[in-house]
Amino acid sequence: MRWLAALRTLLFFVGYAAAIVVFSLLGLTVGLLLPHRPRQWLLTTGNALIIAWFSLVCGVKVVVSGREHIPSTPFVALSSHQSAWETFYLQRLFCPVSTILKRELLRIPFFGWGLAMTRPIAIDRSNPRDAMRQVMEQGVERLQGGNNVLIYPEGTRMPFGQPGKYARSGAGLAIKTGVPVIPVAHDAGRCWPNDDWVKFPGTIHVAIGEPLVTEGRDSRQVTEAAQQWIESRMAEWHGAAQQDN
Repeated sequence: MRWLAALRTLLFFVGYAAAIVVFSLLGLTVGLLLPHRPRQWLLTTGNALIIAWFSLVCGVKVVVSGREHIPSTPFVALSSHQSAWETFYLQRLFCPVSTILKRELLRIPFFGWGLAMTRPIAIDRSNPRDAMRQVMEQGVERLQGGNNVLIYPEGTRMPFGQPGKYARSGAGLAIKTGVPVIPVAHDAGRCWPNDDWVKFPGTIHVAIGEPLVTEGRDSRQVTEAAQQWIESRMAEWHGAAQQDN
């Protein structure tokens, strides 16, 4: 019943907008007085509330496996990218984290202002060479400072069930700094599709893989290993979804 999902979505967006404004203002006031880690925890509390509100209003359940694979020391996470849902969820889950994102997002009123306070790595995607340099230089700085780094190697949101081309910058950063690579798969695009404003009820699965071996491998090999793991998890969910339909 699309009309019911649309009504639920409208209600969700009311709370979503309120959370963005409130926590962005908190970040620009109270957050300025806090060290980075407490500031990011404060800001991502808004993320947690958005995810909880989305689940409550739109009828979405979240099932996570592999939490035990999250290292206690800095790491690079490579995640599939389908919607805005995972940007909120993973930023909270991997806090403190610096997310690689397009620079234009920081110009969005309130949302971008709060996002800038989390120390992201904001790149210019129109200049790939400069973007790679930023990822390496700022990524090393963030990891050495105790932040994790979150990268969506597909570079853009892909519909659920449709794989994209994976960039090698995240694997290269991990190899350069000697930190582990954590693959992350999810199927958030089923409930929060990127090509439809309406959100749908259902179950979002998130799977966190074991750290990938980087020693003796180059960035291509590590990226391919992450892609194979991620795509195999999503293929399982996609097959189950087709059977349900």
